[in-house]
Amino acid sequence: MTEKVILGSDHGGFKLKNKIINHLKESGYEVCDLGCFSEESCDYPVIAKLVAKKVLSENCRGILVCGTGIGMSIAANRFDGIRASHCTDTYTARMTRAHNNSNILCLGERVTGAGLAIDIADIWLKTDFEGGRHQKRIDMIDERV
Repeated sequence: MTEKVILGSDHGGFKLKNKIINHLKESGYEVCDLGCFSEESCDYPVIAKLVAKKVLSENCRGILVCGTGIGMSIAANRFDGIRASHCTDTYTARMTRAHNNSNILCLGERVTGAGLAIDIADIWLKTDFEGGRHQKRIDMIDERV
C-alpha cells in the first residue's frame, strides 16, 4: 500500500513545496496538493486548515510549508488531534515522530535549504512512533483543559 501525504503551502513556501512533491512522487508516495498553486500572495491559515482537516479525515500525514514554518505550525495546531511540528534539522524530525507522533511536518522555505528539507521530510516519513511511555504523554496533550 502506498502511503498518502497531504501537502500545502502559502506563497512563501510554494517553490519548496513543489520540490518536496516531486521528490515524494519519485519515492513512491501518493501526494495530494491542496495549494497554493502559484507565488501569488495568499493566507497561510487557509491552507493549514485544509491540510489539517484532510489529515484528520483520512488518517494520514501532512507537510506544510511557508516562509519560516512557524505560522503554518501555529495554525495547524489549532485543530484537535493535530500535532504539527516545525523542524529545521533531521534529529528533531526523527524525535517528533518517535516521541510525539507528529502528524504534520512544518518547514520554512526561507530558512531551510531544499536538500536539507527533503532529508527532513524523508526521515520524518520513515520514522515510526515508539508508543509506550510516549503514548501516555500524547493522551495528556489530547485531554481538554
